[in-house]
Amino acid sequence: MNPVPALLPTYAPFPFTLARGEGDRVFDDQGGAWLDFYGGHCVSGTGHGHPVVVEAIAAQAKALAFYSAAGDLAIRREAATRLTAFAGLDSVFFCNSGAEANEHALKVALQLTGRKKLLAFDGAFHGRTLLALSATDEPALKAPLESLLAPVTRLPFGDKAALDAVDLSDIAAVIVEPIQSMAGVRTAETSWFHSLRSKCDASGALLIFDEVQTGMGRLGAPFASQVLGVKPDLLTSAKALASGVPMGALLMTADIARALKPGDLGSTFGGGPLACAALLATLKVIADEALMARALEAESFLRNQLQGTAVRAVRGKGLLLGLETADATALKAHLFQRHILTGGSKDPSVLRLMPPLTITDASLTALVEAVHAYRTEAA
Repeated sequence: MNPVPALLPTYAPFPFTLARGEGDRVFDDQGGAWLDFYGGHCVSGTGHGHPVVVEAIAAQAKALAFYSAAGDLAIRREAATRLTAFAGLDSVFFCNSGAEANEHALKVALQLTGRKKLLAFDGAFHGRTLLALSATDEPALKAPLESLLAPVTRLPFGDKAALDAVDLSDIAAVIVEPIQSMAGVRTAETSWFHSLRSKCDASGALLIFDEVQTGMGRLGAPFASQVLGVKPDLLTSAKALASGVPMGALLMTADIARALKPGDLGSTFGGGPLACAALLATLKVIADEALMARALEAESFLRNQLQGTAVRAVRGKGLLLGLETADATALKAHLFQRHILTGGSKDPSVLRLMPPLTITDASLTALVEAVHAYRTEAA
């Protein structure tokens, strides 16, 4: 019988061992430097080892590394105040991941509306916990657990006619990613999101924005909801929320918060002091270094400089971008050979860029030059 590894294999890792990170680069255990346009899967928004974040975590670890919600913590209250103001919502429940935040959002909607069905979209990915998985469009992941999953109506993403035709009278919540990152950085018209808001208002269904990847300044605004001018009832965040310290957040309107009572939601580690310190430091860096404006500057540079290359189109916004090309796997391998890390997607023609918002001009130029070289070599 073959032995099994102590660490259960989940994803195929890079073919090297990571040792450390600095800014927009990571380093392998042989000292090789890699430009990180993958960002640990959209997590390292303020870059690797940002001194403001590192110092905040170290200071909090020395003062109090952990206490649960049984203890009143000033830093937890401050984190809630700052994050709700940043997001333009009224209250927050802290948890530990994007899947957990989505799970709680869907649970809240089912509880408050008394309805039993959800609505989600083709191409969606909301996580692997049961309610989140119910809304996720991944048949292979869902099949073994089908009998345990919630009933979900599924529509084409961004399809106005399908949205107009659907009846939401028995739907507890509509959950949507403003940009479907894993599906290939797919977007929809702003007017479609406004129609979605109106449809939910008319039917009593709650609107949930899954902003696990689109949040924390990545699109040039705090969250996609501000970009779109659409306020959801519930908004989920994670990934870059605390610059790599595991943290999730379920943000909500005042009406939702008033309808919940103590005990409806709970988490041992959610809102721990280390995570809250990292969140506050993250918000400080975003503001002090004008990282939202930087995301838009970087987007504009890449859109302009990648014209005339093997990249046929640039999808997305800010620094959540999809490079549409004939063969994304080949382009990804080409960039990897030049020590540039990028992300694939379920769309074989789309390569994803999710770098730190602190990405330097030199790194942007290096990526552009590498893509131009790919065109030359392919020719």
